[in-house]
Order: sequence, then C-alpha cells, then structure tokens
Amino acid sequence: MSQPREISPGATYLITRRVLRRHLLFRPDAAINQFLVYALAVAARRYGIEVHALCAMSTHLHLVVTDVQGALPRFLQFFHRIVALGTKVLRKWEGPVWDHEATSVVRLLTRVAIVEKIAYVLANPVAAGLVRHSREWPGAKVDVGEIGDGMLRAARPSAYLDPENPQWPQEATLPLTLPPTIEQGFAEAFRREIMDELERQEALAHAEVERRGFRFFGAERASNVSPYQRATSSEALRDRNPTFAVGREQGGAWQTAAASVRAFRASYRAALERWRAGVRSAVFPVGTWWMRIFHGVSVNDMVLVV
Repeated sequence: MSQPREISPGATYLITRRVLRRHLLFRPDAAINQFLVYALAVAARRYGIEVHALCAMSTHLHLVVTDVQGALPRFLQFFHRIVALGTKVLRKWEGPVWDHEATSVVRLLTRVAIVEKIAYVLANPVAAGLVRHSREWPGAKVDVGEIGDGMLRAARPSAYLDPENPQWPQEATLPLTLPPTIEQGFAEAFRREIMDELERQEALAHAEVERRGFRFFGAERASNVSPYQRATSSEALRDRNPTFAVGREQGGAWQTAAASVRAFRASYRAALERWRAGVRSAVFPVGTWWMRIFHGVSVNDMVLVV
C-alpha cells in the first residue's frame, strides 16, 4: 500500500514521469513539442496549476509547479492521460506510454529547494550528456529568463484532439509564473540565483563527461534518433522516491519537514483505521485528498503542529 500524501493548496512541487522502458517517445521534434506544450497549458489552466519550469526529455518529463487550488491529483491524471493518448497517435505506438512506477512528486519546502530543483530541471539535458548548455536543448522547455516573465503558447495539434470539442481551444497559452514565495520585485534576483545554480550544475556535468571520456551527443542527433529506440546510458535504480526537498545545508528544515510528514501519516492511519471499523465520524488530517474527494470524510481544519 502506498503512503498517504498530503495535498495542500499553494504547495510547490517537482514532478517527474518516465516513459515505459526508457523508449525515446518524446524525442524532440516539432509535433511532440507542440503537443506537450498544448496539453500542459490546457491542463494547468483547467486545474489552477501555475507552471514555473519545464523540460521534456526524450524519455521523461520534468515540471516545477505550484498547486494553487489543491487539485494536483486531478491535474496529473488529466495531463498524463492526454499526453499518453496524443503520443500514441503521433508515434503510432501500441501499448502503454508511461512507466509503471508512480509519478514522482516532491514537495519543495524552501527557497533553496525551489532554486535547486528548477536548475536541476533545466540542466537535465546537460547532465544526460546530450547538449553542452541547457539553452541548446531542442525539446519543450523553459529558459531561466522566462520564469515570471514568459508565456507557453501552442496551437491546437491536429493529432487526436477534436477541434469541435470546446475544451480544446484553437490556441492554448499559459504564463510562466514565479513561485508564490517570490515577490515580483525580487524576480530578477531569483532568476540570478537559478542561473548561478544552473551554471554550477552544468559545470559538474561537463566535468563528468570529460572524466568518462565522452562527447556531448548534440541537439541535431537527439532530434533525429528513432523514437522507438531505448536509452542505453546507465541509470541508477530508483530505490528512493522522496516526498519533499529542502535543499543543501538546510538540516533544520529537513528535520521539521520529516516530523511533519510522520505526524500526517500517523494521524491519517489512525483516522483510516477508525473509518474502516465503521466510525464514519472519524476526522482525517488537513491535506487528506483521496478520502475526502471519493468518500466525503471529515477533515480537520487545524494544521498539525510538530
């Protein structure tokens, strides 16, 4: 049984979802880029999601978003479904698109964590040895300068989506916002922090490529490989799926966050045990989503203090 996850309006997350068996189904080309941006813009507007960063790799997607309305599960279900169905049409692909593992959803609890994870998302093509600088990646992505000052925009793709259905507008747009903890007057300083961290991560990637005696694959080659191939580079087994991140040298914040997660889970399990025993008046902790949406349980309006 999976661990219960707290869903709180206003929380910021790093989201990652991988393609089945590391096939290159999201190989960067005009059609897949258009579909990914359009689907994200429509889904984010539909569920009140603010998008801060995006990088579509050939084998997986990275997002940094803020869940304004506390509807993250609905957003992920809708967005991932549309992406999968559109990809099946574009690639003439039979069978599942997504890896069978659950989507990675990491709550970002500090400014340091947000800066580090946005830089991580943008540096992904460099860390993978594909391009020397993140700006060279030809896939759907956000550049540092666009955060808080840019716009995602895509015309409705001709593949899969019914032009007569009003939920698919002729064009979808979505502003690239600042995280809610960053005031507009401090946007430039925030972007500078991200750029500094991005440069640090790119330098580490350059050193690793050089150490291993490799060369960067190149944007043109990455755009022309077969989407039916599979990535052959080594990848660490995903034996950990973190719930939250606080960033480097944030030990006190980590301890507080870990205690909060433990308190939420303990309270949730106690309420669930009572509910399963027939006590329909059991009160679940704030942040409970599934049981509230699908079973109408009562939720405490008091935040747990740890």
